Amino acid sequence: MTGPAPILDLLAGRYGSGARERDIAPEADGVVRAMPVVLRIERDPLPGRTALLEAAATAAVAVCTDPRAQPGGEWSDAVAPWVDGRIRKIARRARGAHWRAVQELPGVTVQVGDAEARALLPGPVDEAPKVVSRLQIGGTELPVDEPGPPDPGAPLVLLSPYAEMTVGKAAAQVGHATMLLGAALGWPVGAAPVCAVRTADRAAWDRLCPVADDGTDGVVGVRDAGFTEVDPGTMTCLALARAAFAGTAGR
Repeated sequence: MTGPAPILDLLAGRYGSGARERDIAPEADGVVRAMPVVLRIERDPLPGRTALLEAAATAAVAVCTDPRAQPGGEWSDAVAPWVDGRIRKIARRARGAHWRAVQELPGVTVQVGDAEARALLPGPVDEAPKVVSRLQIGGTELPVDEPGPPDPGAPLVLLSPYAEMTVGKAAAQVGHATMLLGAALGWPVGAAPVCAVRTADRAAWDRLCPVADDGTDGVVGVRDAGFTEVDPGTMTCLALARAAFAGTAGR
């Protein structure tokens, strides 16, 4: 299969028009679905914060561009109704045997530097496999790092310099952002690029937020429903087709 990933086309008409998650109608069948995003956080050594967020951002969209997630594929029945509703994600941490156990579940693992994240197939929240539900949601905090400038040709997700988020919350938000960007740009099946993540400086953020709201090609924004950590309607992150669009991005 070639061409833009059909699964991402389900997002383009809704989120691409500036709708935020709370504006999207509840799932018609009443089932609350979420994608588990498992962050590998060993005790020693700890992964880099930025690299871990980049792995999570890339893994989430990689599931959606995977050939198995497209119509007729073995993952389609799980992915399609989730993408067609509210694209909830729940980030959890794992280490050791628990990390190895989640590798047996369907999904995509991405490694960036010393960090790894695995995005699993979405499904009903109350039917999560035990190997997932036993993983902790909290305890994902990592020290702020200084990753340096991103590759100017890479897709870039900018985290808000105004919204304080845990690593777990940020991992879910950057995964939303890469999916919306992939939908807007028509990323093809099987070709999700590794996405950079940085925290924006305030000048760049203030300049780019109106661009995202205007629907300018190559820039999308994520406005959160406000169920956890941030107020409803908060712009949590921006995604850009190329990091060079950001100018000075921050750390």
